[in-house]
Amino acid sequence: MEAKEKFIEAIKSSYSFKGESLLLGSAIWGDDQETGCQVRVPLKTMNRHGLIAGATGTGKTKSLQLIAEGLSDAGVPVLVMDVKGDLSGIAAPGAMNPVVEKRSKLIGLEWKPKGYPSELMTISDEPGVRLKATVSEFGPILLGKILDLNENQTGILSMVFKYCDDKRLPLLDIEDLKTVLKYIQEDGKAEFQKNYGFFQTTSAGTIMRSITSLEQQGAARFFGEPSFDIFDLMRKDREGNGMVNILRVTDIQSSTAMFSTFMLCMLAEIFQKMPEKGDVDKPELVIFFDEAHLIFRNATKTLLDQFEITVKLIRSKGVGIILVTQSPDDIPAEVLGQLGLKVQHALRAFTARDRKAIKLAAENYPVSDFYVADELIMKMGTGEAMVTVLNDKGMPAELVHTLMRPPFSRMDVLTRDEIGDIVHRSELISHYNRDIDRESAHEILLEKMEEQDALEEKARRKAGTQGSTTRSRSTRQVSTFERIMKSPLTRTVAREVTRGVLGALGLSRR
Repeated sequence: MEAKEKFIEAIKSSYSFKGESLLLGSAIWGDDQETGCQVRVPLKTMNRHGLIAGATGTGKTKSLQLIAEGLSDAGVPVLVMDVKGDLSGIAAPGAMNPVVEKRSKLIGLEWKPKGYPSELMTISDEPGVRLKATVSEFGPILLGKILDLNENQTGILSMVFKYCDDKRLPLLDIEDLKTVLKYIQEDGKAEFQKNYGFFQTTSAGTIMRSITSLEQQGAARFFGEPSFDIFDLMRKDREGNGMVNILRVTDIQSSTAMFSTFMLCMLAEIFQKMPEKGDVDKPELVIFFDEAHLIFRNATKTLLDQFEITVKLIRSKGVGIILVTQSPDDIPAEVLGQLGLKVQHALRAFTARDRKAIKLAAENYPVSDFYVADELIMKMGTGEAMVTVLNDKGMPAELVHTLMRPPFSRMDVLTRDEIGDIVHRSELISHYNRDIDRESAHEILLEKMEEQDALEEKARRKAGTQGSTTRSRSTRQVSTFERIMKSPLTRTVAREVTRGVLGALGLSRR
């Protein structure tokens, strides 16, 4: 048997599945891109997670797009991040061009333009459904990550959260957290340190500075109510197509910790609230984490352990996770080993270090009789990828050099009018694009501090230390405000704000 015939037989056998499957592309043998071997992934194994990797400009986003399309066609909702703005084009039909026409013919694909049911979402000022979560829902570990705190400072946050739980102080927004931090340094200091432990004022000051910095980035807007209901991600249109939920973060690309941590918060909510499903014919939801390396950058061991456990257990709830990044090395080995689908686009080697990294990346893929993986990674063109999937029995399929199919939807940005039309048609906007300001820790503690002020004023009067009636009235009105303004924490925050303003004016540097 000739080598090519042996290759075709092996690939066809390895990529033949029972049940529904998604078309990824067709196999490439040497320079032959028309082998007649389609490469597919079983829908049943999409909750076994996946990886899309490759250098900038090699086709990662298009691979994400075509997989999201296939899932939507199969009735599976997805959640994706749109960092550059072009992924939102999935909502509009694509356009035929010579490249699409040629590639479709090589793959044996009947290409038809199609737009997919989409919901635009935002945690910033982008148009769309506003996603919010309370400070309590974030929890101390994720909040510590977004504030860039060390483990000791995150431990202090954990103490604060426990205190608020015990005292029934709802932590809904940033103001609640700031007020609690001030309170436990003043009126509530003795009680807090007795029951929850001592911490340095400098540590609290660091946390407050981080909160101020976060507010300056505009992050305060995604803390609050109404909280987003994760089951609103799992909708379908009237034809049964899964909704493509697109979190647009194009205007906060520089605030990477914000959107990556918010996605982790969403994942935690999904894990907590989704019921057990066991083995399913297709997933309930698939989440794409673009720029996945941001999840693991500077992450504490506690956060890494939590993510690893979540990835391991969430598949039994019918939820798949696909990590999108440049290199497999960006993903911890414990997580990488749990990813069934792997789509590896080209990596470029400019240095000896790059070549070493590519060799290590190649070791994450099955040994092949037909390819030398570390050589192939450097030779592949745009829109080509090394692919391996889990078959319907959960076993790795043959590694195959794949010509990825072109998306049916637009491979470019939406116009402003198109974005406006999608937002106007949204069934979720009226519920989520509003603010609810119910009583929470901020109001409860301010009232408590005012009561304490009144008691102290009464005590001073009895001791004969009060001044004139006018002066007493003035003291009662401003005492709580003065106490907050005179606290060392508030002065520290004020200094940071002043530095930021002066820096913006070019008068000083941070």
